[in-house]
Amino acid sequence: MIAFYTLLYKELLRFWKVAFQTVLAPVITALLYLLIFSHVLEAHVQVYPGVGYTAFLIPGLVMMSMLQNAFANSSSSLIQSKITGNIVFMLLPPLSYLQFFGAYMLAAAVRGIVVGAGVFVVTVAFTTTPVLHPLWLIAFALLGTGVMGALGIIAGIWAEKFDQLAAFQNFLIMPLTFLSGVFYSIHSLPPFWQAVSRYNPVFYMIDGFRYGFFGVADVAPQLSLLVVGVCFVALSAFTLILLKSGYKLRH
Repeated sequence: MIAFYTLLYKELLRFWKVAFQTVLAPVITALLYLLIFSHVLEAHVQVYPGVGYTAFLIPGLVMMSMLQNAFANSSSSLIQSKITGNIVFMLLPPLSYLQFFGAYMLAAAVRGIVVGAGVFVVTVAFTTTPVLHPLWLIAFALLGTGVMGALGIIAGIWAEKFDQLAAFQNFLIMPLTFLSGVFYSIHSLPPFWQAVSRYNPVFYMIDGFRYGFFGVADVAPQLSLLVVGVCFVALSAFTLILLKSGYKLRH
């Protein structure tokens, strides 16, 4: 397990050494979203009974930050290693594809959770946000960052240059996260777009995570957990197949 721990340490150190960019910057971005949307809509929108719009917004921003940064960590690390050529130092040691996958995904999850915790801490000054079901919250945080960590590995393996990775993020990750109910409840949408939203797996991550705070959600948390769990298993299995085959890494 020495190789696994070494790679994990390297990945953790990689984002922590530039925490101003990888942690503080996304926290400030989320804070700006909160300031703008809460200022404009707090007095006009109430999604759940007894829950102000600012309080409703905070779990969505926390989860969105976690998901985007988990994806960014694993995908950017792999593409940088491929372009600079130092990927060879991860492929030559006796490191199994399971250890490779575990180290990258765990580091992605850690970065996502650190950023999410930072966003939550800075929003405490704006409103009191209860945590009624902490176990549900933890489950969705871990599974959500795991899904995005695995998806980041897939994107990093597939992409051969930075603009391909940027396209992956801009045309897939960003729309999925922004159109997942971060800023609104899907029940405020017309029936057609409500149905479309239910095909977005990120919606279930956001909705289930929000349930951990308020105990209310747009869909049953058990259904959300099932959808996110299936996505995690499917993406992890696909990632392991790619790593085992050496697709665009060893060949």
